Amino acid sequence: MNISIVIPLLNEEESLNELYRWIASVMQSNGFLYELIFIDDGSTDNSWKIIEKLSDENKEVKGIRFQKNYGKSQALHAGFAMAKGNVIITMDADLQDNPEEIPDLYKMITEEGFDLVSGWKKKRYDSKISKNLPSKLFNYAARKTSGVKLHDFNCGLKAYKNDVVKSIEVTGEMHRYIPVLAKNAGFSNISEKTVLHQARKYGTTKFGAERFIRGFLDLITIWFLSRFGKRPMHLFGAWGAIMLIIGFLLTLYLGIDKLFLNPSGRLITERPQFFIALTAMMLGTQLFLAGFLGELILRSKKDSRNYIIKEQLNFRD
Repeated sequence: MNISIVIPLLNEEESLNELYRWIASVMQSNGFLYELIFIDDGSTDNSWKIIEKLSDENKEVKGIRFQKNYGKSQALHAGFAMAKGNVIITMDADLQDNPEEIPDLYKMITEEGFDLVSGWKKKRYDSKISKNLPSKLFNYAARKTSGVKLHDFNCGLKAYKNDVVKSIEVTGEMHRYIPVLAKNAGFSNISEKTVLHQARKYGTTKFGAERFIRGFLDLITIWFLSRFGKRPMHLFGAWGAIMLIIGFLLTLYLGIDKLFLNPSGRLITERPQFFIALTAMMLGTQLFLAGFLGELILRSKKDSRNYIIKEQLNFRD
């Protein structure tokens, strides 16, 4: 199979039929063997009924329905697990991503040898104040923090080698940072392609301004995980050792001063250095414990799947 198209969605009943026809037209005109995987992330409208109808009429359409709304990362995780194509394409269901871009993205993976190609919506049809400006700031911070030189981390239109999606775990709110996760997994041949951004045709956006706050918090998380995710003791242990050394040196100084230099001076417990030393040694001990706990959790980690699939359509072994 050439292509698996993975589309997470939430309440997109108006766009699904049009989106399917558009994708099918592109796939057929290019002679691709493909599957189209819709992941219904707890829709409360008629989205699932439309997916059922499409899957009954078209064997290439497959559906995954979540028990409730778990989020885009979990939807992508489920879609990636089921995808069988040599190239995986992700896109949003709101018709703002253009399926006409898929053949070029496919060629960049299969002919130019990229592991991952991310879309770049250079010209956007969103509000400049509420979406474009925060998005530019977010992408700048993500580039500087991660070292992945992309202009648009949050573009839903991306292409991946099959090996990439099978090697990463997209959990929490980490769908924004799939290129960073791929780089951390050893897939460093990452590029981007300028893609056409369509104005939203139906409904309203499912993401508010709070997504940028969550995005920056996730950025801190991904920075930590990329550097110390496999070795938390290296961070916590190093800072714990520094704190313990500071505490030990201050305690040694206080002891020598009290015993030999100034025996008749103030009580040790009346001196500020005593409390600094005590605090430093307590912090050092806590940091060491945090490092040990991090190592234990890492070694006992099991399947990170944290969603429930209610129904599946057209998936066969």
